[in-house]
Formats: sequence, C-alpha cells, structure tokens
Amino acid sequence: MIRTQVLDPAVGAALSALSAAAKRGLADPALAELVMIRASQLNHCAFCLDMHLGAARRGGESEDRIQLLNAWEEAEDRFGERERAALALTEAVTVLTEGFVPDAVYERAAEHFDETELAHLIAVITAINSWNRVMVSRRVPPGGYRP
Repeated sequence: MIRTQVLDPAVGAALSALSAAAKRGLADPALAELVMIRASQLNHCAFCLDMHLGAARRGGESEDRIQLLNAWEEAEDRFGERERAALALTEAVTVLTEGFVPDAVYERAAEHFDETELAHLIAVITAINSWNRVMVSRRVPPGGYRP
C-alpha cells in the first residue's frame, strides 16, 4: 500500500505555529525536547524521534539522559523533579489509558509549573502528539528533517 506523503501547507504551518508558540511559552527548550522525544517514543514516530533527538543533542543534552529517557522513572538520579513531573504528564496526555489525565499526575505537574507554564507544557505535548499522528499515519521515514 502506498500512503500519501502530502501534507497541506496550511496544516503544516498551523502545526508549526502551535509548536513554536508552545515552546516559546514554556521557555525551557531542553525540557520541551525531552517531552517531544518521550511522546514520540510512546507513539513510535521515527521521523519525530530523529528530528528531536538531533535537536536535543544540538542543544547540549547528554547522551546518557537521552539513552535513559525511555526508562526515566527508574533513572531517578538523571532527571530532576520538574522534568519527572513533565514526563509523567507527557505520558498521561499521550496515552490517555484511563480516558483522562489522572488528578495525581496533573497535581504533580502543577507543583512544578505555574499556570501559564503548565498551559504551555500541555500545548507542547498536544502539538507533538499531533505531529506524531500526522507522520505515523503516513509512515514518513526518519532522516528527512534538515535543521
């Protein structure tokens, strides 16, 4: 089966604008990349993983933390409490196994992010999940992104 590689330019521009606004508002580019990598891992999006792993490395993220991101809960000494709260929220929003984000996960994030930061964090998570679904549904392979 051949899948479309077409992405309407207006849709791409809108998703890009959402992503950029969310990242700017969060004001923590390193954390935004960790969140986008983790969501992309959960969604099996090779294109987005390739893109955001490269961005994280260019931004100075350590290979140690990148390699352990998939097991962040067990790698307690590698990720701070704020990062861990963001990653827990990322997983809850991405997977939605209970049909909603559990109160405990949201409250944990709210302890580390003010209301505006939390809104932007949720927007970062929402944006990357949208991108993941656009890329995975079309099976866009990794390697096509050029910074």
